[in-house]
Amino acid sequence: MKQKIGLLGFGTVGRGISEILRDKKDYLNKKYGFEYDIVAVADFAFGNVYNPNGLDIPLMLEQAGNKEKFTKDLTNMETLDLVKNSNVSVWCELTFTDLNTGGPAIDHVKTALSAGKHVVTSNKGPAALLYPEMKKLADENGVKFMIEGTVCAGTPVINLTDGPLAGCEISKISGILNGTTNYMLTEMEKGMSYDEVLKIAQEKGYAEADPTGDVEGYDARGKVTILANIVMDAGIKITDVPCQGITNITPDDIDFAKKQGKRWKLIGSVEKRDGKIHTSVAPEMVDVSHPLAGVMGATNALTFATDMLGDVTIVGPGAGKIETGFSILTDLLYVHRNS
Repeated sequence: MKQKIGLLGFGTVGRGISEILRDKKDYLNKKYGFEYDIVAVADFAFGNVYNPNGLDIPLMLEQAGNKEKFTKDLTNMETLDLVKNSNVSVWCELTFTDLNTGGPAIDHVKTALSAGKHVVTSNKGPAALLYPEMKKLADENGVKFMIEGTVCAGTPVINLTDGPLAGCEISKISGILNGTTNYMLTEMEKGMSYDEVLKIAQEKGYAEADPTGDVEGYDARGKVTILANIVMDAGIKITDVPCQGITNITPDDIDFAKKQGKRWKLIGSVEKRDGKIHTSVAPEMVDVSHPLAGVMGATNALTFATDMLGDVTIVGPGAGKIETGFSILTDLLYVHRNS
């Protein structure tokens, strides 16, 4: 069955998955029998476009790269009408994450699932705020709600627990879930002040102009909530997760950790203990012998405590156009294989 793909958002991730699907079309067909067309895109900056037989993706990538509005296959359909009434079989929700309200993404996802269309997303909002409701809605309509890209971009985390680690009881997941703060702590250890390294992180594009979501730990808290609800069926809300960022870490704190043979990391944690689920986001001094201590720069890493394999640590990118686009691809392939 040829998948008809729609993209909600044509920013960094939308263009990343578009480039992947354009460049790997023959490979994906030969290797997995995966045939597809991108038939719809909705973007508040570039416009809404729809062609049931497939859009001109090279042209759209060129126009978006030049910050120009789309000119071909324009549609008058509003976004929710497009989600519901197009021939799209799987929607990729790739709009900006809002961890307070869920933004337009929650409406996008609910509309798609209710219309019997699969949803693949890298947007943490629907997954962190309303995962049980979204999963129930998907099940009721016989479709998938896939969210691999919400935790560590293309580094497989959710799919790891449901695939290679299936059969293991996971008692704890802990690690580095925010590349921006990990980069900042890495540079602070080299002698830079918090303010200096924040400015550089913003210049490099690691941190937003308003870095609150990263440095106060809110981004990591959203990811912890997702892991707790999916892997450990915790049924918690994002506000249930105690959260502390890195804004109060000083050069003296960095020096103290060094003298103890430790290194500061912002750690997100989910743990089954005493019959309860315990969660947290907070800076921790990690012993330099621990695998997480060696993870430097804008990189993510998670350690899974399992009953049969002991600790399993996975390290990889937590952001990036192609990296996050890859997470969308893996979920699209899952939908294809299980349709």
